[in-house]
Amino acid sequence: MAKIKKKIKTIKIDADKCNGCRTCEVVCAAFHSQPKYSSINPAASRIHVITRRLDDIWLPVFAGEYSPAECMGRDKYVIDGKEYDECSFCRATCPSRDMFKDPDSGLPLKCDMCEGEERPLCVQWCLNDVLTYEEREEEVEEGIQIEEMDAGLALLIDRYGLEKVGTALARMSHKA
Repeated sequence: MAKIKKKIKTIKIDADKCNGCRTCEVVCAAFHSQPKYSSINPAASRIHVITRRLDDIWLPVFAGEYSPAECMGRDKYVIDGKEYDECSFCRATCPSRDMFKDPDSGLPLKCDMCEGEERPLCVQWCLNDVLTYEEREEEVEEGIQIEEMDAGLALLIDRYGLEKVGTALARMSHKA
């Protein structure tokens, strides 16, 4: 396989600075509402702040790749004397939890870095500089990746069956 240069966009998180204001969730939900900024449903946000109020822990987590199966292990992590399960830090959308799924369709959500904006809105609106946006170029091996649309179609086929999805696509193609 050939190597290609790819622009890698990342958001770094400094969890020690987070106070749980959840501005990132609100602005993300508003940006991704249809039409834009028409409503705010935090369940539709591509970022969620994991909260443990009694332990004074606030951890922003971004929606990552879709995973069609649950992970095999449920490891426990101890950080500063406090125990966390693996799911607390996981970015994947999977069948074992409702996090990072569209509240209306159930389709998986993934952070798109607020495509079309100069920087992700969660970074722009973060009051405590918890979130930092970075771009860098990396050489990566060219490979086939499952696109968001493929993952969404796979989820619809799992839920409704190939025949029903095919019938709906045929019906919709006649309208276009």
